[in-house]
This record gives sequence, structure tokens and C-alpha cells, in this order.
Amino acid sequence: MIGWDPALTDKPPEPGLPPFATHKPTSTARAAAEIPILIVVAALIAFVVKTFIAQPFYIPSESMVPQLKVNDRIVVSKLAYHFHSPHRGDIVVFDNPDEATFPQAHPHYNPVVRVLRGIGSAVGLVQPSTEEFIKRVIALPGETVEGRQGHVFVNGKELIEPYLPPGTVTTDFAPLIVPKGDLWVMGDNRNNSRDSRVFGPIRQKTVVGRTILRIWPVAHASFL
Repeated sequence: MIGWDPALTDKPPEPGLPPFATHKPTSTARAAAEIPILIVVAALIAFVVKTFIAQPFYIPSESMVPQLKVNDRIVVSKLAYHFHSPHRGDIVVFDNPDEATFPQAHPHYNPVVRVLRGIGSAVGLVQPSTEEFIKRVIALPGETVEGRQGHVFVNGKELIEPYLPPGTVTTDFAPLIVPKGDLWVMGDNRNNSRDSRVFGPIRQKTVVGRTILRIWPVAHASFL
């Protein structure tokens, strides 16, 4: 019989089986072994996307009502400002100004912790961050911004703000020239927003990105 060597064994191979046949892992076993690898690869892809391309955020407050409501989920582009500077009217997400100024007072601001939280939120194990602020860009570097007579003025001209509900009144604030590299930001809900009127202009380098999509609730999904 071809392939049967009596010197190695005195028992001929079973009919239909090749000589010295070995048992191979079943497809189920192979799939089970591949699952951890797929999970790691998916986590890495999600982390890269979140770190360099786009990131989900959760709206925790009413500062951007009526445009954005509590519990809305949004997607922020991290690439937008690699191609152009922020524009007036953009809705931006930025680091909490208090944390940016005093990071030692906020342990969760530790870069390692933020990376780990980022991986968790990217793969759905951690709720999207609520540690950042979301506001609208009102004035750009070098511009003079002022609140008077219930309206915002930029370089002495009243700012037209179609995104605000009719009758919105903005509290007065003294004229200020926005420093180079900074932005003046405000919430749409002018009577319930902690913004540049409280903490002053923000540094552009603290901006995470520009809000581009509302993805939840699904019925109100839209570009922003």
C-alpha cells in the first residue's frame, strides 16, 4: 500500500484517510481563537479614529439650547482645523478652562488617564466625555467683542445671530480685544451658559474640534 511503511507501524491506515493524518482545529475553535485578536484590532482602529479623526461627545447641560439639548450625542471633527482656522458661528468643543489652567487640581486630566478613557469611550465601554465644554465661536483673534443693549457687538457692529431664539437678550459685558491665538465663545442659551463672559477667551490650542453631526436622538440627527 502506498505510503504505509511496515517498519513504522504494523497497522495499515484506515481506508479513506491519508497516511499519518492529523486532526486539524475545527472552524469553531479557529473562530474562538481569532475573537481576542479581532477585539484588539477593532479597539485600536476605534482609538485611532477617535484620537485623530472624530470623537463622540455627550451634551450634559442646557448651555446650547435650543440647538443642542441635554443627552444629545454629537460627533466632533478633529481634522477640520488642520485645514482652516475656526470660523465665527462654529460650534466647538474645548478643554474645560479650569482644568487647562490648573491641571494638577484635576487628577482625571492626567494624559495617561485621558488616553485610557479615550480607548474606553471609543469602544463603547465608557460614556463619552463630559469633561469638555461646547460653545459657539463669537469673536476671532484681534476682534473687539462687547455686550450692550442686549446684543453682541463685534468691531462696533451688532452681530446677527440667527441661531438664537427670537427675543434673546445677552447680558452686557465690557469691550475686549480677543488676543492672538484665542477665541471668544458663548453658549446659545445666553441666560444659562458659563462661557467667555465668565472665564474669558479660550486658547485655540485647547479646542478639541468642530461639531459636525448630531447623531442622537436619531429623529433629530443632522449636520451642524
